[in-house]
Amino acid sequence: MPTQGNRKTEEGEDHPDRNAQFEYINERVCKALRAGKPVISVDTKKKELIGNFDNNGRQWRNSKSFRRVNGHDFPDPDIPRAYPYGVYDLKRNTGFVNVGTDHDTGTFAVASIRGWWRHEGKRLYPKTDKLLVTADGGGSNGYRLRLWKIELQKFADETGLSIAVCHFPPGTSKWNKVEHRLFSFISSNWRGEPLQDYETIVQLIANTTTAKGLVVTCRLDHRKYPTGRKVTDQEFAAVNLKPHTFHGEWNYMIRPRCATLPKM
Repeated sequence: MPTQGNRKTEEGEDHPDRNAQFEYINERVCKALRAGKPVISVDTKKKELIGNFDNNGRQWRNSKSFRRVNGHDFPDPDIPRAYPYGVYDLKRNTGFVNVGTDHDTGTFAVASIRGWWRHEGKRLYPKTDKLLVTADGGGSNGYRLRLWKIELQKFADETGLSIAVCHFPPGTSKWNKVEHRLFSFISSNWRGEPLQDYETIVQLIANTTTAKGLVVTCRLDHRKYPTGRKVTDQEFAAVNLKPHTFHGEWNYMIRPRCATLPKM
């Protein structure tokens, strides 16, 4: 009997509309791509400790020339952390990663999308008036998070874009395109490499490529994103949000409150 490791396959109880939501997302994505509209898949990669810590994986190195790293990587609050937020463009097979240094909040998530739009999106899609975002069901871009929607409204108002959002059902984050078309290759590219400082992380991410031509842009975000921001009922009521008829909690459109504003 051979030894075997664990395999992550258990995701908990499936939602009854799990497959229907997958089909709905696929239909919306295909329709947007046919129309030439931008479609992005977004999520935060797991946070990384900064310093001479062990990083899973192996590298090709001369015999007995292994790297020496810290024997322990206890999560001391004083240890700096990196929060890579990824934006994957499905049409162009390109990634944009915003590496935060503070906290992973709804404000940070939308700031990362805004960074993609300013640096790449508005140049690549100059005539678009719509953006489709596919995202996980939880985290800083979760469907229950009011702050995420408040910040998307600000982004829509700034750019004049109508932003459609489709969330993957709970427990199915690994199916999000950003996970296996961007994050998996980043992890492979830096396997066994201690993430000594923020500059190392940015360089390793930006150097990530694939045989199918993936190109990744990375930037470092030193801005502060405080936690604990409470969104009042009055603030949330001002969001120009229209739920879709199918699972409106997962699928919705946020339109700009002033359609005459120029795109950023």
